[in-house]
Amino acid sequence: MVVKVGVAKLGNIASGVMAELLLDERADREDMQTFMATSGTKLQPEDIERVVSTMKAWKPDFCIVVSPNGVLPGPTGAREDLAKAGIPVVIITDDVTAKKEWEEIKTSKFGYIIMKADSMIGARREFLDPVEMADFNSNLVKVLALTGAFRKMQLALDKVIDQVKAGKKGAELELPKIVMTTDKAVEGEFTNNYALAKARAAHEIAMAVAGQNVKGCFMTKEWEKYIPIVASAHEMMKVAAILCDQAREIEKAGDSILRKPHKKDGVLVSKNKLVAKFE
Repeated sequence: MVVKVGVAKLGNIASGVMAELLLDERADREDMQTFMATSGTKLQPEDIERVVSTMKAWKPDFCIVVSPNGVLPGPTGAREDLAKAGIPVVIITDDVTAKKEWEEIKTSKFGYIIMKADSMIGARREFLDPVEMADFNSNLVKVLALTGAFRKMQLALDKVIDQVKAGKKGAELELPKIVMTTDKAVEGEFTNNYALAKARAAHEIAMAVAGQNVKGCFMTKEWEKYIPIVASAHEMMKVAAILCDQAREIEKAGDSILRKPHKKDGVLVSKNKLVAKFE
C-alpha cells in the first residue's frame, strides 16, 4: 500500500523546511507519498483554516502539523480540527516545554516531537532582513541535521509510516512522544568522542539562542539595546553550525560518517564507510 502523509506547515520553523524531505530524500520511495499545505509566513486564522480544509480533503493516513509555538490557538485549533476528521496528528514544534499548555499536549492523543534546538529567529526589523533570515535558517538546518536531531525526527515518523503499512489506522497508531534533548539528538551519531563533544556543544548553543532572541524581541524595548542582543543570538547559531562542520570533518577523517538512506520500499539501510555497500 501507499501511505499518505500530510504536512500542514503553519508559519515557519527550520524543522518545517525539511519535514517531508527527510522522509523521501531522493524522491523515489514507492511506499508513501507526501502532500504539504502551508499558511505561508503567518498564523492568520483564515490561512490556517484553508490549510486544514485542504488537508482534510486529501485524507492522509496521518498528518504532521509543524509550526512555531505549537500551543498557540492557531496550531492548536488546526490539530483539533484534523483529529475531529479522524486524522491522527503528530505535532512538530519548537520548545514549548516551559509553557503551562505543555501538560495538555503531554497527556493528549496527539503525537509530538519537540525540537528544543529549533530556536526562534531574531525578528527585529532593524536587524533581520531577508538575507539575515535565510542565513540564520541555513545555520539552524545544519545544526539540526548534523547533530542527529533531524535523523531522530525522521526515524520517529518512519515508524508511524511502517505501522500504517502493517495495517494499523486511526487510533490504533502509536504516535511519537519525543522531546529532542541534546542527549536524544546525538545518540548513536558519532564514533569519535571529540566529534560527539562538538555536536553536543552545537546543540546546546542552538537551544540557548531562543533565550537571547526572546529577550531581544519581547523583553527589551530600547532599539540600541535589542539590536546587539538579537545579533549576538545569530552569532551563536553561526558558531553552532561551525562546530557541526568540525564534528562532521572529524568523522570524515575516520571514514565513519553514518549514512541511513531509504530504499524504494521505505526500508532503511546503513553503512559507516564511504566506499562500501549498504547493509
